[in-house]
Amino acid sequence: MMLAMLAAAVIAAPADLTWMAGSWTHEQDGVVTRETWLPPLAGTMSGAGQTNRPGKPARSEFMTITVTPAGLTFTAHVDGQPPTPFVAIPSDPGSAVFENKAHDFPQRVMYRRCGESLCAGIEGMVGGKLRAEHWTYSRVLAPE
Repeated sequence: MMLAMLAAAVIAAPADLTWMAGSWTHEQDGVVTRETWLPPLAGTMSGAGQTNRPGKPARSEFMTITVTPAGLTFTAHVDGQPPTPFVAIPSDPGSAVFENKAHDFPQRVMYRRCGESLCAGIEGMVGGKLRAEHWTYSRVLAPE
């Protein structure tokens, strides 16, 4: 409970994460990953993500960031899986780290601003070894 209160003091509300808002894309080795976050409204941020791998069906997910009794919570809604909550833990200004040690993989979801880019990552232990995936997203500009 004390950790949740401390996390809430570090990032008190989705409004503190306005730097995440926007549409972002990452391309590497033919894989296109896109993520879009709406600006906070009424205590909630909503996001959608899509990953396209050549020759495979697109994988999509829906995410929310809300204040819950546990603290600021990132919840991932991935097709075929129950919603998975990750609670904010203390992190540096301009970054957000959410954790769920009970989840198989990932156990952590991380975001931070990297200049004009949005850096994101997931990590956790798999078979006793740290597994991590990281993305540096570029902002998608609106068509003219």
